[in-house]
Amino acid sequence: MKQRALALIYGLPPSFRSGKRWLALLLFAVALAPPSARAAGIGDILTLFKTITSTIQRAIGGALSGIQTLNSTINNFRQQIIWPLAQINQARTFVASTRAQYGGLMSQIHAIKNNSATLTNPAQLESVFRNGQSGAIGEFRPLYTNVYGNVPSSNDARPVHRNMVDMDDALAQGSLKTAVLSDQTTQGMLALADSIEQQSATAAPGSAPMLATQAGISELESQAYLAKILASELRQEAAKLAHQNSLLKQRAASTRNLQNQAQQVLTHP
Repeated sequence: MKQRALALIYGLPPSFRSGKRWLALLLFAVALAPPSARAAGIGDILTLFKTITSTIQRAIGGALSGIQTLNSTINNFRQQIIWPLAQINQARTFVASTRAQYGGLMSQIHAIKNNSATLTNPAQLESVFRNGQSGAIGEFRPLYTNVYGNVPSSNDARPVHRNMVDMDDALAQGSLKTAVLSDQTTQGMLALADSIEQQSATAAPGSAPMLATQAGISELESQAYLAKILASELRQEAAKLAHQNSLLKQRAASTRNLQNQAQQVLTHP
């Protein structure tokens, strides 16, 4: 019996024979077994252990090996076909080199100040409508008035002229405020573009559609603000036409008055 038990133990795989847990389990089972079972059943217990070990190695081990092979095949397909790792690394290198080459130059271009006014009041007004901060719009009206003056009083100008001046000022201030908002939006768009550029340099495979969606949304926002700027320009053109038509109407009225006066002079006895 002893020789049979030893033969079964030596028949186990090396990984099981060297495992401390299996050895402890075997000793524990032998210690709990009654004397008769120790003599008669130790061989059966070792045979059972060997059968379990063989089942784990052959059936379950084969299935696990197949799963590992399938996972390896899927990973290779993803890295070589769906998301080619070599091309992804090449694109990342290109983005990083492009940022290193042009990032500093673009920052210097954006930092250039092109303010040109030299006098105090014009310089203050120019500083406000070039800073791209919507919070400073509240300071716009008094600075505009300091440069372009107030609407003439009723004693200094006719009502039609006062209306035209007031409307022209309103449209001019509205366009300048819209330009301030556009500059602020442009700064936000540039920051978003820089963020997307940074993400593209370190993006994980498969995240390109999300970055493309984010870029598409920012493009739609940019188009919306561009349409707003175009609408502001159209308002300016419409106001210019209205101003010119008003002058023509005034000239026509002046001509009619002159004709009436001339007629009265000619018919005066």
